[in-house]
Order: sequence, then structure tokens, then C-alpha cells
Amino acid sequence: MDFSMWMLSLFDWLMFFIAALLIGMSKTGIQGISLLSIPLMVMVFGAKPSTGIILPILCFADLIAVFYYRRIAKWKYILKLLPSAFIGFGIALLVDKIIPPEGFKQLMGICLLIVFLFMLWSESKGKENNISTHWWYAPLFGILGGFTTMIGNAAGPVLAIYLLSMKLPKYSFVGTNAWFFLVINYLKIPVQVIAWNNINTTSLILDAFAIPFVIVGGILGIQLVRRLPEKGFKYFTIIMTFISVLLLII
Repeated sequence: MDFSMWMLSLFDWLMFFIAALLIGMSKTGIQGISLLSIPLMVMVFGAKPSTGIILPILCFADLIAVFYYRRIAKWKYILKLLPSAFIGFGIALLVDKIIPPEGFKQLMGICLLIVFLFMLWSESKGKENNISTHWWYAPLFGILGGFTTMIGNAAGPVLAIYLLSMKLPKYSFVGTNAWFFLVINYLKIPVQVIAWNNINTTSLILDAFAIPFVIVGGILGIQLVRRLPEKGFKYFTIIMTFISVLLLII
């Protein structure tokens, strides 16, 4: 696949590097920012091809995040989500055979809108909300997470809502998020190479240019999350989710 046809302007490169910076910031703690990278990449590459560009960048950023937060993950939550996430993978592959590529952007937006509305509803319930204790809660988020990460690397808000509902402290939240996506994103690589054929030598060379921006973003994320209070961390995630949903649907 020749990506040069999509990279014809300085503006395209700028959007690409900004997306890489946002991904690095998100992975090291500023949850939700990476969602802004999705519409930027979709705008430059198209909805479905952009998933193959973003995934290697995400995988590199995952390594940075896990290296820094490697000892503070809550594995019991990760293990509850992973089995059903594989079901979400399968659903996404099935949808791929039904929905044309131009429909992927709208599909991503609809999925994120559902997640966002659930977030608002959950917040409105406050301490009276005990839905997270139901047996189907974690599998539901696992399926939705697996589905959205396959169709558009857009599972960030899904996991964010789940971990927020578990009332994890800020750093436990970030560490658990880092390890979950390290596992899930690396498992996606053979699927996208074999089934979707949107990761190749050309795309990997393009991704290599993003590495410095991912590293800078990772450092910025670490510094910024230290300065965010617990409530600020939570509300920042909600705001970023809302902005990203608007960018994908409008």
C-alpha cells in the first residue's frame, strides 16, 4: 500500500506528528487525549487504513508506559476483561465483511457515543450506582473494548470508564490501563497484518518518523499527570471523550 498519496502536504505531516504526540501523552497518564489522534489520522489516511498506521505507534507507546508504571497494575481487572475482548475481536472481523470502509468512521463514533452516554449516566448515579458489581459488567466492557480497538484503536474510553467505575486511584488506573493495552495491542498485530493487510513495510517506515514525538509525548504525560488531582484526572477523561466523539460523528 502506497501511503504517499495521502501525505502530500505539510498539513498532513503536522497532523500525523500531533497524533503521535497525543498518543504518547495518553499512554503515560493523560487518559483520553489519544482519542483526538483518531480523527486526525482518519482525516489524513482514511478510517480503516489509519488503524494500521496507528497500531505500531500505540505498541511503541505501550512499551514506554509499561516501563514507567510496570509495578502498579491491578491484574485482577485486566484478567476479567481479556477473555471477552477476544469475542469483541471476532465481532469486529465479522463487521468488516459487512460494512464498507467509509462506514468505519461513523461506526467508531457511534460506539464511542454509547460509551460516553453510559459514562454520564454512571456519574449521575454517584455512590448509588452498583451496576459495576453485576456478573455481566466486565464481560460487556471487554467485548466493547475488543470491538472498538479492532475497528479503530478506539478502546481508550471503554477501559477508562470501566476503571473509573472500579474507583481505582490515579496511578493504579494508569498502570492497569498500560498493561491491558500492551497485551491487547500486540495481540492485534497478526490479525491486522493477515486479515486486514494494513500493516506493511511502507507503513512501518512512516511510523518510525513518529517515534521522537511519541517519546516527547510520553514525557509530557508523566509530568502532567503528576500535577492533576484525582478529580481533575477523572473529569479530563470525560471531556476528552466528548470532544473525540464529536470529531468522529460530525
